[in-house]
Amino acid sequence: MDYRTPAGVVTGLDDVTLRVPAGGITVFAGPSGSGKSTLLRVLGLFERPARGTLRFDGVDTATLRHSGRRALRRDRLGQVFQNPPENLLDYLSVADNLRAAAQSARRCCDPDEILGQLGLEGTGEWQVSALSGGQQQRLAFGCALARGSSVILADEPTSQLDEASADLVLGTLRYLAEREFAVLVASHDDRLIALGSRVARLRDGRLEGVERR
Repeated sequence: MDYRTPAGVVTGLDDVTLRVPAGGITVFAGPSGSGKSTLLRVLGLFERPARGTLRFDGVDTATLRHSGRRALRRDRLGQVFQNPPENLLDYLSVADNLRAAAQSARRCCDPDEILGQLGLEGTGEWQVSALSGGQQQRLAFGCALARGSSVILADEPTSQLDEASADLVLGTLRYLAEREFAVLVASHDDRLIALGSRVARLRDGRLEGVERR
């Protein structure tokens, strides 16, 4: 993955070969600038690799037009950003955020069922601003469930949270892993890394190795 800068072309990722399983938590770990977030954007189909191949369920994504990539993101991929408010529509209630997420993927959902699964019972009529940061991140993962996403990508989902709020997010990740969702997380949070069934460690845009647990 290359980026053009005033100083010239910078390579964000180089020679990364990785197979991501269809279930469990895969953590991309490494220091700042190691390529974690770039790799997540490539896997989420927000960026096209300058070289190499990215396959999703055997399909070479390079052969997809913009509409095909957009449809794949809509129907199969859920994205959770590190800043909780960026994941949600603050002018909608908690339940309506879930309904809107489902509608964006042309689906229906039962908000009460999803909220119950995530430990957010009774918050359906609340405004998003009434939730703590950890609850907002839980709701963001709930929106991915409402869309029917089979793959959920999260970029540093605990980095903006205090310890208690981060605990809520870690609990949600455990829940998703137990139900065989494919969760791909970029993080340097040691507690989150410990949850990973696979940990891919990156440095300077290169893959140093993959730990399987």
